[in-house]
Amino acid sequence: MKTKQVPLLIAAIAMAVSIVSCSKKENTKETTPVIPPSHPIAAGNISGFLKGTLLTGITYTVTGDITVKKGDTLASQPGAIIIVQNNSQFTINGVLQILGTQANPVSFNSDKNTPGTWGGFQCDTAQAVTIKWAHINNTGGLDPTASPRKTIAVAAPINVDIEDCWITGGEDDIVAMKSGAKITVLRNTFASNGSTDGECINLKTGVTGVVAYNVIFSQAGTAIKLETSDTSPIPQTSVDIYNNTAVDCGWRRGAGEPGRGVSIDLNAKANVYNNIFVNNYEGFEMYAAADVTHVNYGNNLYYASVDAFADNTVTPPVPVNIRANFFPTDGVGKAQATDLVSTSLTSFNPLFNTFVASEVATATGAVDPNNYHLQSGSPAIGKGNTSFVLFNPSLAGGTTPDIDLGAYPTDGKGNKH
Repeated sequence: MKTKQVPLLIAAIAMAVSIVSCSKKENTKETTPVIPPSHPIAAGNISGFLKGTLLTGITYTVTGDITVKKGDTLASQPGAIIIVQNNSQFTINGVLQILGTQANPVSFNSDKNTPGTWGGFQCDTAQAVTIKWAHINNTGGLDPTASPRKTIAVAAPINVDIEDCWITGGEDDIVAMKSGAKITVLRNTFASNGSTDGECINLKTGVTGVVAYNVIFSQAGTAIKLETSDTSPIPQTSVDIYNNTAVDCGWRRGAGEPGRGVSIDLNAKANVYNNIFVNNYEGFEMYAAADVTHVNYGNNLYYASVDAFADNTVTPPVPVNIRANFFPTDGVGKAQATDLVSTSLTSFNPLFNTFVASEVATATGAVDPNNYHLQSGSPAIGKGNTSFVLFNPSLAGGTTPDIDLGAYPTDGKGNKH
């Protein structure tokens, strides 16, 4: 009797092992779960207090100001379309999370599709802001004091991540950050923003972060501006600025306060490397009030495609010698041995794929006709500095400085537009 039980016991054990094995195999099968959106927002008109998720392929019409309360999140799936009426704005006190994709970006525009016709994202007291792969057009509508509003404004020590976006037709500052915001601004294309004023990336009062691989075309004021404060030197504004391309900036503001490629003032510090500056009213401006000891710069290319452009903000127009303004005399910045500084129409031409040299007075919202990829033989190839130490590596979003200059290095690691 006992001898008959042994084979039965062995068979039972084998069957159990087989069942467990099958069970484990099924449990480890890879699956892609479908995660439903949190609080999906139905198509149609939206206004007032709002939270939830704007859905792929759905068109929404903003009929009045929108407020996201503290603790709430307004998110977007790829491909949502938002049309803003009545000069409305988004006021973010909670979390903003706009997540498009390269193939399916999110779109924000006004119903008028003209510059300065809606209020942008006012996020001064937000908890976090993330905007990726989005078209944001025609912001800067007037506020109750008849002043144009900024496109994305933050005044809090929060994380702000703006990547791979297209922003055009804004009437004032585009990325306006202060009060200790921690920023990552990567691979964006900013075109024809600002009317008679407005910086593209304006960073103040203790902002830290990285600005890299952006294209900034025809900004009314300065492409990238840094300062801390004239009353409180701490916390200090500290930003890594590398591999950007800034073209035709500063002209609509004119000689009264011309715009620059980069401006550093009021105890701000920065690394400024591997950028291309072309036809800006002024090039690199470092004021004596900056933290000059901790402003590191070089390996930048400065080029003027004509001998002079006319400043049309005065009557009669005044010719401006751009090469004389690469390093303005009211600042203390100087050409570095590693810089490529054009002295003629032919020296250090960056050799963009296509370039129209007459666009310095382009109106707000105009289309950029240029292609800033580098041709073979460009002097910008292989002239970058990849060994400087970032002030803010944790905010670099995985990017590193490239051996080529500008937003479109030939290894394809830069701007994706």
